[in-house]
Amino acid sequence: MEIIPNIHLIPGITANPYLIIDPDGLTLIDTGLPGSEKKILKYVAWLGFKPSDLKRIIITHADYDHIGGLASLKKVSGARVHASAVEAAAMATGHPSRMIQPKNPLIKLVFTVMGRLVKSIKIQVDEILTDGQVLPIHGGLQVVETFGHTPGHISFFIPSTGVLFSGDSIVSEKDRLFTSRQSVTWDRQKADESVLKQARLGAQIVCPGHGPVVMEAEDKFPVG
Repeated sequence: MEIIPNIHLIPGITANPYLIIDPDGLTLIDTGLPGSEKKILKYVAWLGFKPSDLKRIIITHADYDHIGGLASLKKVSGARVHASAVEAAAMATGHPSRMIQPKNPLIKLVFTVMGRLVKSIKIQVDEILTDGQVLPIHGGLQVVETFGHTPGHISFFIPSTGVLFSGDSIVSEKDRLFTSRQSVTWDRQKADESVLKQARLGAQIVCPGHGPVVMEAEDKFPVG
């Protein structure tokens, strides 16, 4: 699904992956659960590109539903992987970047299972990203530290088009934006500060890790 020219949401995948098209190749933000690489590569082919056209994969955070397809995609495409230092260290060891204890028994069970599965995914990150860094993607993709959901969570903002890729620091439901859910949040205060930080960017389009893309988003941030 094309959001604006050359920026796509790849549909039908848990934890939304986003594809950015540039003259020098493709950039993927997050990779969904294991097995999602098949849908991602099918979408890439549908757009007329080859796996080798995928040059960069950038990760918002190392939760299982965001890195599940990463190892396979890296292997088939040769793409370079980018993430924050904290999340990169987690991926290198195959451990989550934070431990949480949800009160809801079902959510707790899901995270216990996911934590065990993550141990089987060990990935070396090629480049560490830092706050304020600008990547040569779509005219300038700015790295924004948005700690809280996890200790090394990062988001990405394109000032020229007002597009914010918020990962799980901000999620959506219908046409509304919400802060990272309490049950899966490592640090609530930091999560709230990250939302305020993103609200000040002036984003017009928010592309969350979960939920639909929200247009005309300037006044929809969960602040105040």
